[in-house]
Amino acid sequence: MECDFLIIGGGIAGASAGAALAPLGRVVLWEAEAGFGHHASGRSAALFEESYGLPAVVALNRASRADHEAGGWMSPRGLMLLGFDGQNAAFESDVATMGLERISIEDGRAKVPILSSAVAQAAFHADAYDLDTDAMIQRGIRAVANATPGRRIDRIERIAGGWCVTAGDANITARQIVNAAGAWADAVAVSAGVQPLGLTPLRRSMARLRAPGGHDVSGWPMIFGVGESWYAKPDAGALIVSPAEEVASEPVDAYPDDMTLAEGLDRYQAAVTEAVTRPMATWAGLRTFTPDRCLAIGPSDVDGFWWCAGQGGYGFQTSPAAARLLADHVAGRGSEFESATVSALDPGRFR
Repeated sequence: MECDFLIIGGGIAGASAGAALAPLGRVVLWEAEAGFGHHASGRSAALFEESYGLPAVVALNRASRADHEAGGWMSPRGLMLLGFDGQNAAFESDVATMGLERISIEDGRAKVPILSSAVAQAAFHADAYDLDTDAMIQRGIRAVANATPGRRIDRIERIAGGWCVTAGDANITARQIVNAAGAWADAVAVSAGVQPLGLTPLRRSMARLRAPGGHDVSGWPMIFGVGESWYAKPDAGALIVSPAEEVASEPVDAYPDDMTLAEGLDRYQAAVTEAVTRPMATWAGLRTFTPDRCLAIGPSDVDGFWWCAGQGGYGFQTSPAAARLLADHVAGRGSEFESATVSALDPGRFR
C-alpha cells in the first residue's frame, strides 16, 4: 500500500489531522488499539472552555470555536468554581484566569442544589460547553482514504522519497508521516530516528457516581474546586468526579489509583450535602504534555516527519485549529495565527 500521509494514532489528534490533510493527498491512518479513540480521547472530560490553557492554547481554542459550532458538536454546560474558607487568594486567581463572575452562594445553590454550607464562595460563567467527542473523531475517520485499527507499529524505516512502515503483517510506503500517537509519540519518533520532545504522560482518574439524591443533574454546570483540585461534571444522567491529579506515568493503558481517587472524592464530598455512594465505574486516562505544556504542531528535525502531539488536556477543544495549523505547515502556506503563537507551538523549540 502507498499513501501521501500516514497518520500514526487514531485519537482526536490523528482524526482531525486526517480531515485537514485529506485535501492535500491520500491519507492513511493507523491506530494501535482495536478501536479509535481508545486512550486519552475516550476518557476526556469533553468540555470546551475557551480560556483554559496557556496563551497559545487559548488562541487554538478561539480559532476552533466556529468549527465546533458548525459541526453541531457543542451543547451548553456552564462552569462553576467553588471555594472554601481560607482559599480567597487562589479563588480570586482562578476567577481572573478563567474569566468568571462571582455569584452568591444562593445563586450557586440554585444551579447545584446540593452545595454544602462549607462552600464559602462561588463564581460562574455560561460560556462552557460539552463536546460530542465521538462525532468529532468519526468525522475525521470518515475523511481519510483508509483508517485501520489494530496496527501497532513494529518498524519505521527511512527510504528514498519517504518512509516504509511495518505493523504486524502490514506494510505501507508513505511520503510523509504524522506522529499523533499521544502518550506513545516519543517512542514512535525514536523508532523513526527522530529526536523526541520529552513528552510526559500524566495520569488522571475518574469515578462515575449515581445522580446524587436522585436529582436531575442534566442542567448542572461543570464544577471545579479551587486550583483544579477536583471537578464534577454531569454525564449521561450521572456525575463524573475526578481528583484532577497529575501523576507521571509510562505510556500504558492507565488505571485509577484507589487512594488518589478516594482523596478526590473526599474533596468533592466537602462541597456537597449528599453522601458519596459507591462508584458505578472508575477509570483513568493519560494527558500527555510537552515540557512547557503547549502542544507540538509542526515539523520534526527529519524531513517528512511531522508532530501533532502534546495535547495534554486540550485535545478536543483545540483540534480543528491545531489540525489546520499542521496542514498549513505541510502545504508550506501561511497560517491564520500570529507568529508568536506558531512559534509557541513549534516542536523545534525543544531542540
